Amino acid sequence: MPEDASHQRLGQELATLDGVTYVALPGGATLPAEQPAEIAASIVDPVTLTDALRDEIKAASPQVRLINATVAQKIAEQYSLADEIKLLRTAPSPEFEAYNAHAEACRDWGRAQKAALGL
Repeated sequence: MPEDASHQRLGQELATLDGVTYVALPGGATLPAEQPAEIAASIVDPVTLTDALRDEIKAASPQVRLINATVAQKIAEQYSLADEIKLLRTAPSPEFEAYNAHAEACRDWGRAQKAALGL
């Protein structure tokens, strides 16, 4: 993995599937020139991943699970599960619209986090 000036690793390991480890690198980051041959031969540009493989990586990724849990936590900071169920039963209503806007904002945050990982 590349490192920044303070020797902190750049990039995020996403998941290992069938013995292949997938990582995401931030824009502009490049891998060190010297890589073991088996790693150098296995480097894949994210745009070549199929939708099915991307879905497998998302399903296996601890980072994606953490993002999903954070989205749920952000929603729960304002609405308990009981509140959510009640609001769903009373939709459409102004209260439901406020809840839905909050939930969608949290989900948008999660989608942006996953997009930053190439997922």
